Order: sequence, then structure tokens, then C-alpha cells
Amino acid sequence: VGVRREAFTVGDVEPQVIPLVRGWLLVVVDEDDKADGVPDRHGDVGVGRDGHLEAPASHNSTPTTGQDKPFPIIQDDPLGCDLQEVENLMDLEIDGFPSSSKARNGRYQRSTSDWGYVGDLVEDDDKIGLYSYKVQSTITSRLANTMIQAKMVNNARRPQPIMFDVQVPKGAFIDNFTMDINGITFTSHIREKSEARKMYAQAKAKGKAAGIVRSNALDMENFQTEVNVPPGMRIQFQLHYHEMIRRKLSSYEHVISVKPGRLAKHMEVDVRIIEPQGLRYVHVPNSLGDHFDGITTISKGEKKAHVSFKPTMAQQRKCPKCSSTAVDGNFVVQYDVNRETTGGELEIFNGYFIHFFAPENLDPLPKNILFVIDVSGSMWGLKMKQTIEAMKAILSELRAADQFSLIDFNHNVRCWRDNLVSATPSQVEDAKKYIQTIHPNGGTNINEALLRATFILNEAKSLGMLDPNSVSMIVLVSDGDPTVGELKLTTIQKNVKQSIKDEFSLFCLGIGFDVDYDFLQRIATDNRGMAQRIFGNQETSIQMKNFYNQVSTPLLKKIQFNYPQESVSDVTQSSFHNYFGGSEIVVAGKVDTENLQHLESVVTATAANAELVMETLRDVEELDGFMKKDKYADPEFTRKLWAYLTVNQMMAERNAAPTAALKRNITKSILQMSLDHHIVTPFTAMLIENAEKDEIMLADQPKDPRKGCCPGTLGLTPNAPNNNKGIPAWANVTAVPVSFMPEQRSPPVSSLSINRVDNDPHFIIHLPKSQRNICFNINPEPGKILNLVSDPGTG
Repeated sequence: VGVRREAFTVGDVEPQVIPLVRGWLLVVVDEDDKADGVPDRHGDVGVGRDGHLEAPASHNSTPTTGQDKPFPIIQDDPLGCDLQEVENLMDLEIDGFPSSSKARNGRYQRSTSDWGYVGDLVEDDDKIGLYSYKVQSTITSRLANTMIQAKMVNNARRPQPIMFDVQVPKGAFIDNFTMDINGITFTSHIREKSEARKMYAQAKAKGKAAGIVRSNALDMENFQTEVNVPPGMRIQFQLHYHEMIRRKLSSYEHVISVKPGRLAKHMEVDVRIIEPQGLRYVHVPNSLGDHFDGITTISKGEKKAHVSFKPTMAQQRKCPKCSSTAVDGNFVVQYDVNRETTGGELEIFNGYFIHFFAPENLDPLPKNILFVIDVSGSMWGLKMKQTIEAMKAILSELRAADQFSLIDFNHNVRCWRDNLVSATPSQVEDAKKYIQTIHPNGGTNINEALLRATFILNEAKSLGMLDPNSVSMIVLVSDGDPTVGELKLTTIQKNVKQSIKDEFSLFCLGIGFDVDYDFLQRIATDNRGMAQRIFGNQETSIQMKNFYNQVSTPLLKKIQFNYPQESVSDVTQSSFHNYFGGSEIVVAGKVDTENLQHLESVVTATAANAELVMETLRDVEELDGFMKKDKYADPEFTRKLWAYLTVNQMMAERNAAPTAALKRNITKSILQMSLDHHIVTPFTAMLIENAEKDEIMLADQPKDPRKGCCPGTLGLTPNAPNNNKGIPAWANVTAVPVSFMPEQRSPPVSSLSINRVDNDPHFIIHLPKSQRNICFNINPEPGKILNLVSDPGTG
């Protein structure tokens, strides 16, 4: 209203017309801007005091109409066009009006990043546009350096929060995070956690702090920040992390979470692989769905590969007219390398060595395996069904030379057989039938179940029933914390450690969200095993079978790596209990390359039919030429891999430390490593500050992943009120869940008894008239208190 638009040119440049609330603003783009697509903030447009748009004096050409006559661009607005509002909305400094405080103090200058033209963005209702979403990852000898970058703009007429939420693989080390808000750059620094929290608290007390959270998920961790962005402003987020790609089931699998949340004008996932050993194959499964079939390109050479995924905006859409994105999942790259020697591959560069050891073509060792299965009430339903299906498949894969047995437990412990039996077809079939009769109910007595398993293995060994070259192991499957018997986790860990006596391995599968996964990790690593979290969903059975496949084929035991002591130092773990087929052992250390021409390693191990001695010799300068020629290879890969292994090893040692003094000393060493190598660990936090240091953010991690609630919070946990407060005495939960197992049945349950399943969104009630036990699933919000009340008459 009251605005007349005329076609005009400045040289050969076409103007861009941007609609406003009550009219139009013509922005003239000069020749320089035509190249980069971004109009200058104080040079390309000026509004005279009389309300007319004027070409700035810096332009050589005068704005003209087609008849070469000067003309007014914006005439007086009879409705009173507020040029101050135009300034605020468009972040322009208009001649004749005082500059806004934002412009005066330089807080919101135009971003200097080369975004290019930002038009044609698809916006959601919040008017936030995602201009670019880019992931770049380079793998150098199993070390993956990954950068995730998002460029966004607030096109609303008001300030509003813009969120950056990405998932980082568990075990990865975050080493850098930066933000750029219209030219204002925030950079990160690693600090000791208490120091970082103190600095953050001081800044927050002054009212100048914002919060950022790093919170836990299942096999990923959420890194999330939310920033309040003024109208018209642009923001760029950039996160860097690195991880070592582990070999599982004869393949390296690099998983990148790609969840932009909205359509991006430019989207790219770019992965480069550099492996001096040579690439056997590179495969990209269609993990994002059939929607993106044929979009990914792979170019593979002898030692290098390039994977590119660049969907257009049209290809990103869920449907042709949809405004939502179909890009929501994990982008996965799988590969393996060539292996020429059984003694492994030594890679030496920049004063460090990495020894990759993955021998093949060996006969498997016989195994003695005990499956310990949680059948408490919380396993009711899909979890138990999937566990039974997985166990039936796993039992079918046992070899004739293997020995096995089954233990299932709730608050009681039952054994299918009190001793190990050979995996004959008839025994396997009998075990399958037993599994199918299990009905979950009652509590969880983890301590007694594990001690019973170790007793069976120890007894078999003392009776001479175990092959001297066999491998013994326990596989625990559970979805919750102990609720019956010994409840103190440290005591359970100590009991199991003393009973196993470093003779066996313990592997733990934690199902669902409520299991104390940290405890399972501690007790597994303390006993030469490992733990894995299993999603409690339709794929539980597949996940369990995949985990078993990782440990089902022991090829070597008692593996020892030896290096010349006068030439190497700070070597990571060099003695290993077992080596399983399809995996890889990695050892790293520092090497004196100044006074050494060749590095020799000697590996000793016990195989199925022999004692092996494997030697490897490498020139210390062999990799120099290859690394210097490749511009994408990380020249720091050996140092980073050494630091990665060292820090993880020290954290495992800290968990198993028998005394508080030793634990403190190890903590100091981890902290120093974290600061020296600029990585976020459980004992450090990341501070993100602007150049003036008057705004500060804290990247931290909740102490208890189950109490950290959810992404978007600051990891705070409300004080849990007494669950029994306000509940009638007759309806209170029982302290010890009542058993409904066929054997060792407890006395009949009163109609007023309710069985609570600790830390799990399920509950079981007994219906007195029908004599049935009913299990309910619920999905409560974090912090919500639910009162379960029973009617005396109906149950």
C-alpha cells in the first residue's frame, strides 16, 4: 500500500524484491555481490530522509528507468510505513535514523561465511530455513574425523530459538564446536569439569550465559544446543568429533547420524577412506530407506575411496508436495582391508606406531558357554518373545565341540542342567523346548544367577571336563537392576570378580532403557568381556544374534604382543585373553624413529592345534611418502589413535580400581590426557565463548544417563518424592515381588498385593477371581509419579 515498484537496472544487475509487511523493499545487488550472492549490508541500499530509496554513492551507475530518468523507489506511505520497523526486520541501517544498538555494538554484523544466495528456502511454520546441512568424514587407518555443519536463518519477524541437535556415536571424542551468529563467532575450549561448571555458573549469575547439553541416548549421544536468534539473522553450527572404527563381523562400519529435521537447500554427506593396507571392498547399505536408492555414489581405488550422498531438495521430500524431509536416520559405510601377514600390520608415522592384528583362516577353539537369562516381570511381552527367538537361533549355531547350559532367573535361580553338556542335536533341541516354557514374573537376582554360572564353570574345570584349549564364557541377558538378594552393585561386581578369578569371560546384553548399562560395562570389562545395549523393540532378536556372532568363534587365546623395550614406550594394552574371528586387536605406542630404522613385533598366542609365534618387521619411514601425497589423510592419525586407546584403557582401569586412592590417580591421568589432546571425556567439559568472553555456554554430560531426562534439558533431575506418599496403606507396593514361576511357588497372593518392577515402565497385578497375572506397559513422561491403586473387591 502506497508503494510503487518500477523495473530498473544498475549496470546489468537485476534487482531483488523482498516483500515486507506493508510494501516492498528493493535491494540493488552490485557486481561484487553478484559473484557471492550476498548483498552488502551498508553499501547496496540506502533510504533517504524523505523516504526514497537511493543508490549509494559508491555505485558508478545511477538508478534509472528504461527512459534513463531518475525515479522514486519508495514514495510516502499513507499508512505510515515505519522505517525503523524495516530496519529491525531486515537488519538494515537506514539513512536518517539512528543505528540500532545491535548494529552499533557490532553484535549482528553480516556473516562473512560464503553462504551464497539464501533464497528459495523451504520453511516450516516457524519460518526457520535450513540453507545447508553438510557432513564431512575422513577415515585414515580406522580413525574417523567427522564434521557436521548446519547453516540456518531466522526468517520470522521476531527473535526465536534455533536448535542444533546431532547424534554422536558412543565412544567418540568431541574435540571442537563453533558457532557463528551473523559474524559473531563462538569457539570452544576444554576445561576440567568442575572448573568449567564454576566459570559457567559465574557467567550465568551475571545474566549473560546460555546452556548447552550433551546427553545420553542408546548407542548414540545427543549433542544439542538452542540459541535465540534475532529476525533475519543467520547462524552456523559446526561440530567436530573423532572415533576409532572397530571391526565387527569381518567389517568396519562407519555410522553417521543424518537427521536435519527439515529440508535443506544444500545437503551433502561426504566420506573419504584412506587405508594404506589397501581396500578389499566398500559397501553402502540403503540404511536411509528405498526413497534414496541410487543417489549415493562410490568411487574406489586400491587404497582410497570416496562416498558421496547429495540429494536435491526434491529428492529429500517425503512426497512430491511434502514440505517435510525423508532424510532421517543413519548413513552407513562398510568396508574391509587387505591382509597379507598373520602377524598383523604395523603403521608408523610421526613418532607413534599402530599395530592392527586380525589373523584369518584359523580353526575355531571349542567353547564352554553358559547363557544366564533374566525372566523377571519386566521382561514380559515383546522382550521375552524376542529373547526366546534369539536363543533358539543361537543354540542352533553351537558347534559339536562346544559345551553349554542355561540359567534363567527372577528372584529365584533355575538351571536347565546343573552342569555343562555337549552341544549334540538332542541336547540343543531339549534346551529350545525349555526356553519356550519360560514365563517372566517376579524380581531380579543378578548376583545369585552369576555366582551360580561361575560355580558351574569352576566345577567343570576342577573335574577336568574342559578342553585345555577351550574358551569359557558367560553371556548375561538382562533388562533391569537387581531388586532381590544383593542389591549393591559394587558388591555384586566384587563377588563376580572373585568367583571368575580371571579364568572366564563375561559378556553382558542390556535390553531397553532402564538397565544400568554402566554397571554392565563395568562388570563385563572387569572380567575380560564386553557389554552391549540392545533396543527393546522388534529387532531385539536380530541384535542379540549379531552380538553372539561377534563372540561365537574364538580363534586364539592368551595373545601377547612384544616390542623392543629400548625403542618403544607408553604402549597400550598388549595382552589379551581371546581373539574372536571377524574382529581386530589394536595396539599403539610411541616409537623413537630418530634412532631406529625398522620396528619389529613378535606376537605369541594359543591356537586350536598349536602355539603360534608371529613376527612382523616394518621400515619406520615406509608411510611417510604415502601420507604426504594425500591431502585428505590426517597426519595426526597415529597420535589420535594412541590417545583414543590410552584414554579408554585408563577409564576401564579406573572402573576396576580397588582403592579410592588409585582411582583418584587414574582420574588425574585421564584429565591430563583430555586437556593435552583437546577431547571431551567424562572428567572434562567444553566451554563455548565469544571473542569478548561475555557470553559462555557449557557442554556437559549428565552424571546418570537414566536421570539426565531428555535432550533439551540441562541434565537436572527433580527430587523424586516418596512414591508411597498419599497412597493408602493397603495399596502400597510389596517390598519383594511375588513369584509366579512353576517351581518354588510362593504362598497365594493377597488381592491387595501389587508387584512393582523396579526402574521399568511395566507393572504386574494379580486378578483374584480369574487367578491371572496381568502385565501392563506404560510410557510415562520423565519425572511423572504414577500411583497404582487396587480395588479390594475386583482386584
